Amino acid sequence: MHSGSVACLAVGVDAPFTVATPGAEPVSARTALIPARLRHQLVAGGDRMVFCYLDPASSRAKACRAQMARQDARGIGFDHVAEARLIRLDDPEQWLRQAAPTAPAPIDDRIREAARLLLASPGSEVSAQMLAVRCGLSVSRFQHLFSAQTGTSFRRYRLWARMLRAADLISQGHDLTTIAAEAGFSSPSHATSTFHAMFGLPPSRLLDLPLIVTRPDGHHGGS
Repeated sequence: MHSGSVACLAVGVDAPFTVATPGAEPVSARTALIPARLRHQLVAGGDRMVFCYLDPASSRAKACRAQMARQDARGIGFDHVAEARLIRLDDPEQWLRQAAPTAPAPIDDRIREAARLLLASPGSEVSAQMLAVRCGLSVSRFQHLFSAQTGTSFRRYRLWARMLRAADLISQGHDLTTIAAEAGFSSPSHATSTFHAMFGLPPSRLLDLPLIVTRPDGHHGGS
């Protein structure tokens, strides 16, 4: 079981997979959009899956949700309308256009700028109070607006920014000590436990594998 900071589109390339959450019957699907902060487990039915993490400060998350044919009481979307094409496509940019065909969606400029600053400085202690002052808001109002605009909390989005930095460093072959220090974690064990809680596996599982981190929307999109 794990819980992501942002929405994740999961695709079973070879076969359907199972989505399980606490207290609910498991559901079999070929495509599923898992909302941010929902504790869940994915069990692959085949050898290959694709996981596309959609930054809520971009327009991608809302656009992808609009492509899901149905949604259950937990907020999980199922049966992407382009499911057959998503299973076949192998070009990342073309794949993302199929997953979330979108025009820019409105988001409060203050929240977009706050997200940009978090992504630009993941290893620093950018606090809600600092960003609230920049936005001309109280801390409580800023945090409420951030959650309303992005669908995730300020704290979880800051973790997401750090995870993106960690993924960059993993793809460059750095060790866990370097990854933890540069991504803003207090220790390698802290980085490992946070990564495991967010993605369902430890970063050590990825260190010896080829990993490509793409951000088709620049600072505001990731997959």
